Amino acid sequence: MYKHFFKRFFDFWISLIGLICISPILLIVIIWLHFANKGAGVFFLQERPGKNAKIFKIIKFKTMTDERDAEGNLLPDSQRLTRVGKFVRSTSIDELPQLINVLKGDMALIGPRPLLVRYLPLYSPEQARRHEVRPGITGWAQCHGRNAISWEDKFKLDLWYIDNCTITTDIKIILTTLKKVLRRSDISQKGSVTMEAFNGHN
Repeated sequence: MYKHFFKRFFDFWISLIGLICISPILLIVIIWLHFANKGAGVFFLQERPGKNAKIFKIIKFKTMTDERDAEGNLLPDSQRLTRVGKFVRSTSIDELPQLINVLKGDMALIGPRPLLVRYLPLYSPEQARRHEVRPGITGWAQCHGRNAISWEDKFKLDLWYIDNCTITTDIKIILTTLKKVLRRSDISQKGSVTMEAFNGHN
């Protein structure tokens, strides 16, 4: 009952109240990023697969500039990530606009993180099960390593959540996520400012 009805009810109202409460913080971040991103914009929109692999546009705060080299290619992530962007990312503030995605029904507060559309044909049948539920702002995998764990471990954790989704589990995930955000832990994989690309199942 919770997974198929009450979860969406709680997601909507918690997200709505949350957006209202943090709106002053969001406004400050918008102004901050407007100047830090050197004209690259404040919001980052990207197509991601949601429930049943339906494509939607995820909303995040933009933490990088659009600076390019002499040949017109984007500079590496590490060079485009600003000091402000690094802070916004390390505190997970960049994820807050996704509350709008939750209100729209594209996402849930808790669930497997929505990955890139280009990964869809690379999943094994078991890994593709991650699209049986709405993707989340945070999830079971984020509680057990976030971006610091391997893709194999991340998929296993996501599938465990799909098969064991309860209100108790969701509360535990929220509390653990808050703890990790405050500690700014597991933001990226070693040697990378972001998560390494997924190249397909073994």
